[in-house]
Amino acid sequence: MYTSPVDDILFTLKHIAGLDGDASIDADIVEAVVWEAGRFCDATIAPAAARGDKEGSRLANGEVRSPTGWPEIYRAWAAAGWNGLAAPMEAGGQGLPHRLQIAAMEIWNGGSMAFALAPMLTAGAAEALAAHGSDALKARFLPKMVSGEWTGTMNLTEPHAGSDLGTLRTRAERRDDGTYRIFGQKIYITWGEHDFTDNIVHLVLARLADAPEGTRGISLFLVPKFIVNEDETLGARNDLFCHSIEEKLGIHASPTCTMIYGDGRFGAEAGAVGYLIGEENRGLACMFTMMNNARLAVGAQGVAMAEAATQGALAYARERRQGKAPGADLGATAASPIIDHPDIARTLLTMKALTQGSRAITYLCAEAVDRAHEAEGDEKRHWQDRAALLTPIAKSFPTDVGVEVASLGIQVHGGMGFVEETGAARLLRDARIAPIYEGTNGIQAIDLVTRKLPLGDGAHVHGLIAELSAIAKAVPAADGGTGAWGETAARLDKAIGELETTTQWLQSALAGGHLAQALAGATAYQRLFGLVLSGALLAKGAAVAVDDGRRPQRIALARFLSENLLGETAALADAILHGADSLEAARIALN
Repeated sequence: MYTSPVDDILFTLKHIAGLDGDASIDADIVEAVVWEAGRFCDATIAPAAARGDKEGSRLANGEVRSPTGWPEIYRAWAAAGWNGLAAPMEAGGQGLPHRLQIAAMEIWNGGSMAFALAPMLTAGAAEALAAHGSDALKARFLPKMVSGEWTGTMNLTEPHAGSDLGTLRTRAERRDDGTYRIFGQKIYITWGEHDFTDNIVHLVLARLADAPEGTRGISLFLVPKFIVNEDETLGARNDLFCHSIEEKLGIHASPTCTMIYGDGRFGAEAGAVGYLIGEENRGLACMFTMMNNARLAVGAQGVAMAEAATQGALAYARERRQGKAPGADLGATAASPIIDHPDIARTLLTMKALTQGSRAITYLCAEAVDRAHEAEGDEKRHWQDRAALLTPIAKSFPTDVGVEVASLGIQVHGGMGFVEETGAARLLRDARIAPIYEGTNGIQAIDLVTRKLPLGDGAHVHGLIAELSAIAKAVPAADGGTGAWGETAARLDKAIGELETTTQWLQSALAGGHLAQALAGATAYQRLFGLVLSGALLAKGAAVAVDDGRRPQRIALARFLSENLLGETAALADAILHGADSLEAARIALN
C-alpha cells in the first residue's frame, strides 16, 4: 500500500523548490503541513483506494452515489482544513505557498487519484472565481468552496468540441435581473454530481447569441446545483442534472458526468440560472486561470502515480525470489530476491529517477507561481514567464512518466502485475488519463513551442538553460574527489547543449514561418526538456544536501539518471532537427 513519501517531498521543497531559507514561510509550518497530510492520507485515503476502484460511483435517478465510506472521508478531510491550504486568508483560506498545495496534492493523489480529483477541481474553480468574480459573487460562493463545504467543477467539453473550444454550442441568455439562463450539454465533467457536499458550483463556458465567432465569443458562468439565497441558505434546485456517468479505464470512483443544463426538469422556467464571471465574451481568459492551476495539479498526479508504482514494485522485488543473481552466495536450492538481478535493479532505478525528476519539475513550477504572486515589476514578469514556460513541461513530462513508470511497475511484478490483486494494474489504469485531460500532452507541446519559447522575445528560455548549465558546472566541485558523481557533469553538459541547439532551431523555424517543421518536433522537444530538467535538478539536490543522511543515495541516483537516461536526448534532438521531412513524406503510409 502507498505510504506518503514525506522525506522526499520535504527534501524537494527545501532544496530544489526554494523553501529552505524562504523568509515568507516558517520551516516548522512546512514540516507540519507535509507530515500531517501524509498521516491523514495514509490512515484514511490510501486504505479506501482499492475499495473505491472496485465499487466505483453509481448513478440512479440523476443522483450519484460514491463508494462506501467516501463521503465521510471527504468530510473529515474538508473539516481538517485541507481544502483551503493555499487559498487567500480573506476568503477563509490559510494563504500558504502554492508549493505546499502541490505537495499535498501529490499526497492525496498517491492515496487515491480518483478521490483527489474532487478537491483538485474545487481549488481551480475557487482560484478562477477569486481572480475574476465580482465581489458579490465571491462573498456568496467563495468561502464555502474554500472550506470544502461545496465543491467546484470545470465544464468545457461538449460532444462535438473537445480541445477546439471555439465550436462549443452551449448557449447563455441574458435576463433583466442580471442573471443568465444556460442551455446545453457538457461531457467529461469530473465529479459533476456526487454525495460529498450539499451543493456543487459549476463553472460553465457558454456563448451568447450576439457573441463573436470562435473563442473570442465565449463567456464563463457560475452555475450552482442549488440556488443560494440572500441569507446564504440553499434554495431551489437549479435546472441542471447528471444524465449519465462514463464507464472508464480507470479512476472508477470518480464520476465522469454528462451534464444537461436547461431542459426544464426542475422549474417552471427552463434554463439553469448562471452568474457571469468576468466580462462577456472573455470567459476563456478567466477559465485559463483554472486550467493552468489544474495542469500543474495534473502534473502532481503523474508524480503520485509514479511514486505509488515505484513503492509497490520495490516492495515486491525485495520479497519475490527467482533464480540466482550474479555473484549470489546461496544454497543449492535457494533463489535471489529479484531486486538483486541487474535488469530489475535497472528498471527500479529508472522508475525512481524519473519519479524524483518529475517531482522536482512540478515543485519548481509551483515555486515560480509563488514568486510571481509575491514579486512586482520586472521581477514579477520574470517569474510569470518562468511559470508559463514550465507549466506545459510540468503537466506533460510527469504524466507521461506516470504511465511509463506504472507500466514498468507491472513488468517488475510479472504475471502478478497483470492481475488486480497487487494493485499495480489499477495504477496504470488510473495514470493513463493524466496525459489526456486538461489539455493533451500533444497540445502542451504545441503550447510550449509556439507560445512559451517566444517569451521575453525568445530570451527567457535561454536564461533557464543558462541556470541548468551552471548546475552542471557545479557538479565537479561537489564531487570532493570521491568519484561518486562519475560522468554526471559531462553527460549533463552534453544534454544541456542539445537542449540549447534544438531550442535555437525551433525558434529559428518559427521566425522563418516554418510552423509545420517546428511542430513536427514539438513532442520530442518537450520530452528532451523534461529529461534535462530532471537530470539537472536531481544533481542540484544531491549537491546541496550536505547534511542529509541520504546524500550518497541521492548522488548515486543523479548519476544513474545522467549516465543511463540522458542518452535519450541525442536521439530526441536528432528527431527534432531532422525528422520533419520524413514525417511529411510518410503521410502516404496513412492512406
